[in-house]
Amino acid sequence: MSFRKENLDLVLVPAGLLIMFVYHLILFYRYLYLPHTTVIGFENHNKEAWVERVLQADKDDISRALTVIGSNTSAATFLGSVCLTLSSLIGAWLGSNNIFQSNLIYGDTRPSTMSIKYICLLTCFLLAFSCFVQSARNFVHANYLITTPNCEVSVDSVRIAVLRGGDLWALGLRALYFALDLLLWFFGPIPMFVSSIVMVFVLHYLDTNTRPLHPYPNPITQKVTARRNRGLVV
Repeated sequence: MSFRKENLDLVLVPAGLLIMFVYHLILFYRYLYLPHTTVIGFENHNKEAWVERVLQADKDDISRALTVIGSNTSAATFLGSVCLTLSSLIGAWLGSNNIFQSNLIYGDTRPSTMSIKYICLLTCFLLAFSCFVQSARNFVHANYLITTPNCEVSVDSVRIAVLRGGDLWALGLRALYFALDLLLWFFGPIPMFVSSIVMVFVLHYLDTNTRPLHPYPNPITQKVTARRNRGLVV
């Protein structure tokens, strides 16, 4: 039985996806048990300290904090809209063109395989859209918690909302990375496999943190110490 070019999709595409999945499984393990070695864990450490200081701040600092939350909400909403728009355009444009069925594409260009490519790509964009929408929802919830008048909001409630919004934002970006990888599959399994390897190296560089975590002092203890230094606390 001779090896045909259509068989490359059965070998290179699963191999490329496996490389991406294994990398993200390793990243997820590091995020759970060695968070200081990942950029996501490093950012979450800074976000936790930011939340603690926001709840101890005055009105001017809270207004600046709301600006930060609003920027994250706007960014998540924008990317969610882009993903939904791309899902609609890709389904309409690719479904009405046969540019990716050319003989120049070294791989499987049968209609059934093309349908699988469409479904996989649209699934990634819809997953990214869902993650960005949920990220915006958590940031809006954090906005409400921070601006709750005459009520003591627990730090954990705001921290969970902010960190969950950031984690969903990161998941949305990961779905876009997979979508980019699957998009190159339309040009053949070889570009898709090469892009998987290159993307893993690039993501490893971007996701690895080598800086030590900053030891933020407790804001309440810091205030008491400052008042003691001014002679207000015995």
